[in-house]
Amino acid sequence: MSGSAAAIAAARSSDTRPRRDRRRLVAWAVALPLLLGLLIFAVYPFVYLLALAASQSNLGTPFRAWVGWKNVANAVGDPKFTAALARSVAYALGTTAAALLLGVGVALLLDRAVRARALLRTLMLLPLLTPPVTVGIVWQLLLMPKGGWVNGALLDLGLIAQPMTFLGAPGWAFPLLALADVWQWTPFVALMTYAALQVLPEEVLDAARIDGAGGVAIFRHVTLPMLAPALAAIALLKLVIGFKVFDLVFVLTAGGPGQATTVASFHIYRVAIQQFDIGLAAAQTLLFAIVVGLATLPFTMAHDRLERRLS
Repeated sequence: MSGSAAAIAAARSSDTRPRRDRRRLVAWAVALPLLLGLLIFAVYPFVYLLALAASQSNLGTPFRAWVGWKNVANAVGDPKFTAALARSVAYALGTTAAALLLGVGVALLLDRAVRARALLRTLMLLPLLTPPVTVGIVWQLLLMPKGGWVNGALLDLGLIAQPMTFLGAPGWAFPLLALADVWQWTPFVALMTYAALQVLPEEVLDAARIDGAGGVAIFRHVTLPMLAPALAAIALLKLVIGFKVFDLVFVLTAGGPGQATTVASFHIYRVAIQQFDIGLAAAQTLLFAIVVGLATLPFTMAHDRLERRLS
């Protein structure tokens, strides 16, 4: 009996070994394209960027000489670049906060709307489907000193005596650039928030209504806490979009007047394409990535903490 049991066990182990090998082979066959894609599209560009940042390079002849940390030091010591970084942070945080507040309000109104809900959702998609270049052109036409709708309306109301060059005034250009961004991306926040509202447990809201809670109390103590993880994720997405802004700046203000609307991405573009200093632009890109990572880290941590609290 013991000999036959040992033989059966040996036969089973010999059968399972090829299966294990086949599973391992299938796992590697599935993972290998992903690893290759990660290597080609993530690791290689990052290593190449590091090499550029440590070299004296231009568009025609990269890696002319190795300069170590000189490009990083020059980037940190450039007041125009540090000011552009500060503008990027202010722009991303400001537009995210505004779009989040407006988007949540629109989502709540849309959630209460009974009629024409599908039509409203379709209309809200229009700003999202509009390319940023077109958004910039539209806002440029609206704000034109002559023939612009905004100046025409202000003149008709008697609020101004002569047309204003809004995009040529340092005090107006940056807020109006942010306003165009908020106009484009508030529907995105509203639709994402509306989708999150649809999956909230109705029994919890019904229990709050039965207990006599009003609409404001239900939103503050029930809806908002359950919605908080989704809002943190939406804010994180919008923040990244805000940091990536380039085409809207390029079309609407070209970074002007002066440096008033020059954000980090546009400044790096100028250094790389107009000044042909690829090494310095690479160093600035690395520093910009670090700033973006530090700015988005609190949102990521808040999202994880809120998810754990609800689970």
